[in-house]
Amino acid sequence: MKYSIGEFASILGITADTLRLYEKHDIVRPEKGCRNNYRYFNDLDARNLLSSRWYRSMQIPLQNVAELINEAPAERVVDSIYAAQLQLEEEIRRSTMLLDKINSIHDELKGLGEALYTCRIKQMPGMYRIQQTDKNQLLQKESLKQTVQAWMELLPFTFYSFRTENTDSLSRDGELDYGWGLALLEEDQHKLGVRINDSMQYIPPGVCISSVIIISYEDYLERKDFQFMLDYAGEQGYTVNGGVYGKILFTERLEDENRTYLEINIPIST
Repeated sequence: MKYSIGEFASILGITADTLRLYEKHDIVRPEKGCRNNYRYFNDLDARNLLSSRWYRSMQIPLQNVAELINEAPAERVVDSIYAAQLQLEEEIRRSTMLLDKINSIHDELKGLGEALYTCRIKQMPGMYRIQQTDKNQLLQKESLKQTVQAWMELLPFTFYSFRTENTDSLSRDGELDYGWGLALLEEDQHKLGVRINDSMQYIPPGVCISSVIIISYEDYLERKDFQFMLDYAGEQGYTVNGGVYGKILFTERLEDENRTYLEINIPIST
């Protein structure tokens, strides 16, 4: 039998626009009427279209589906379905990782009340970071652009982190010698298969005094902001063992000011 585009679409439970798209990819080939130039579909077109929808249900790209419909030996069909299987497994793996990361971030933020201005001893994991600023001013480094672009695609596994370049500035008042930049935990670097290059700094795992502080969004970070942590280190007999580092947890947007919640980590040795 022959069917008009409206009839054919209705019978198969699809839209006329979808049918036109499949026609564009040469999956169905309607005949044109001699008198009215209307397009008519037949029962074999239905078989091709249903086969195509079956392939598409496995998330095989439409262009590949057209090739499978028009000319493909059995091995090609099996290989295409296997490729779709691998792609879906990878998407599930990444989605599971993303869910785990979101759960971790949520748990971290739920505990803000207990962590705020409270000193805790934590075993911090290793991490990689790139320096993108001198204090709050962006650096224009051509060598960083590709890495920055790639790491921006990895959010929220990457996060914005600061680090003091040396411990000397901790011994004097005023602004610190520090820089901001994207960072990535070493364990996430392994899971995501991120390649390491010379533009990345490595912060090894270690024991830290850790706390959460609040600073004004536009202010520079100063020693006085976490002096209570340095005092705690002295009281407990700990020695600061490396540059202070931390990350932005989030920024609170208020009517009169914006406040940033920072996690501060001070490496120590006992």
